[in-house]
Amino acid sequence: MKRFVFTTLFSCYAFAAVSLVASERPPNVILILTDDQGYGDFGCHGHPALETPEMDRLYSDSVRMTDFHVDPTCSPTRAALMTGKYASRVGVWHTLQGRSMLRHNETTLAERFRDAGYRTGIFGKWHLGDAYPYRPQDRGFDETLIHGGGGIGQNPDYWGNTYFDDHYCRDGRWEKFNGYCTDVWFREATQFIERNQSEPFFCYLPLNAPHFWYRVPDRYAEPYLELGMEELRARFFGMIACIDANLGQLRDRLGELGIADNTILIFMNDNGHGGPTPGKPSPYAYHAGLRKWKGSPYDGGHRAACFVHWPNGGLTGGRDIPQLTAHFDLTPTLIDLCGLQPAAPNEIDGCSFAGLLHGEQVTWPDRTLCVHNPRVERPQMWLKSAVMTERWRLVEGKQLFDIQTDPGQANDIASKHPKVVEELRSKYLDWWSTLQPRFDEFCRVYIGAAQENPVKLTCHDWHSRSSLLTWNPDVIANRQQTNGWWTVQVERPGTYTFRLQELPDEAESTEPIRAERARLRIGAIDQELTIPANATSVEFNINLPAGPFTMMTWLIEDSGDSRGAPFVYVNRPDKSGQ
Repeated sequence: MKRFVFTTLFSCYAFAAVSLVASERPPNVILILTDDQGYGDFGCHGHPALETPEMDRLYSDSVRMTDFHVDPTCSPTRAALMTGKYASRVGVWHTLQGRSMLRHNETTLAERFRDAGYRTGIFGKWHLGDAYPYRPQDRGFDETLIHGGGGIGQNPDYWGNTYFDDHYCRDGRWEKFNGYCTDVWFREATQFIERNQSEPFFCYLPLNAPHFWYRVPDRYAEPYLELGMEELRARFFGMIACIDANLGQLRDRLGELGIADNTILIFMNDNGHGGPTPGKPSPYAYHAGLRKWKGSPYDGGHRAACFVHWPNGGLTGGRDIPQLTAHFDLTPTLIDLCGLQPAAPNEIDGCSFAGLLHGEQVTWPDRTLCVHNPRVERPQMWLKSAVMTERWRLVEGKQLFDIQTDPGQANDIASKHPKVVEELRSKYLDWWSTLQPRFDEFCRVYIGAAQENPVKLTCHDWHSRSSLLTWNPDVIANRQQTNGWWTVQVERPGTYTFRLQELPDEAESTEPIRAERARLRIGAIDQELTIPANATSVEFNINLPAGPFTMMTWLIEDSGDSRGAPFVYVNRPDKSGQ
């Protein structure tokens, strides 16, 4: 099948030789990704109130990609970063509803580093699947410390987490930590670096801040509250200030360890501004002249910062690279910079910008990139989409903007350039044709696998043809009448126990299920049970063959009202221990 990649083998892989000559050993790599910090949420990008001295220092020390793009929301950006491909090509086009899991057979950046002899670790927000085979420990990371789902306090996370003194999942087991979340991620990442300083390492720091909920130690928010700023915005900025302080401490520690010069440090954000009330007029609302914010197909939704610093590689000094680049370009770029095994021809969508980083005179492809934010069960053509070149932006197939003369995308000039519109629409349709054949595939949660048994299913991953807020604990607390289905893969035939609950085990709830009957349907099997009085859970025992299934549950009240069971624990008892 034709692959819609606007690049050439020469432009993608010609620079590995020049990348490693400056170092006796492969460089370490630290990739820091912030969550919902917009392009304008940096002092170095002109914010009138937010102070980010450490980010500004890194900006001044780095090579900067100034027309760099990500996806408009969390999971898709992470999928593209990990694979070097368009997120929709690897099964991720939403942040929940079963469409935030990275296909199990995709090769990740962590696997590429691990195969090259690097130690690999992740600290923070994974958001590409909470169960086997989608967890980070299944995808190439030697050490993992993460929260669940798409944010701390969401339904797949440890119940009761609040950003402070939480439980996080280390290598598959929940563990209690002291301190504020951002401090924990940086502290644990620093300890990983200290343990592995004598060998190359890849340290992935995908932070959950400054994503909602807007919680941060008071000392970081107080300077903004003193300006008279509304509290939520002050706390959003405080979360960024906390990241900034930790960034400075990390850089200082790299210097103390003597490894700063041979460490590639990349700092970037995952989508547009996601702070409180982004459209509300405020003297403190700043988007660096870009239109809109998180979730939008306009540049404010997906243009991002990307600072790259590597003294031994000559990547210093505050130099700008204006060419059109994107998140999936980082995989081939790091392959070149670190001397990893090259990707096979047409394996990835990204193009290495290693040569641009080195200041070489390279022939950069006249590329056309696409971005979209469908957030539905099955993507719809043109929905929240943009087609990008270095000059043009075509939004949802209709509006055309000259980004060089109108970076704020204020003037739609589609009627003046019909041939450009036609050409960009054709490029989009070519791109769409390479994605569409796999839209009906599912990333199935494996049950009965030796790698994770029992497995916890959560409502976060319900599929639905309507929009669900199943990440939010309020959906459970309010017992909203909502439901969806899971897609599962039964690994081994046998009798399985399905335990339905309204709250997860760690909540240690004694509150009875507020329903009289429970129903479970998996494949052609459909069973219903009476819920015993005062029961906090109800169990089904079902004999299943191996294979793929669709699964759905109901908690049914005598009134006829029903809702899905938010948590289901699936276990395959195995007396043999195999």
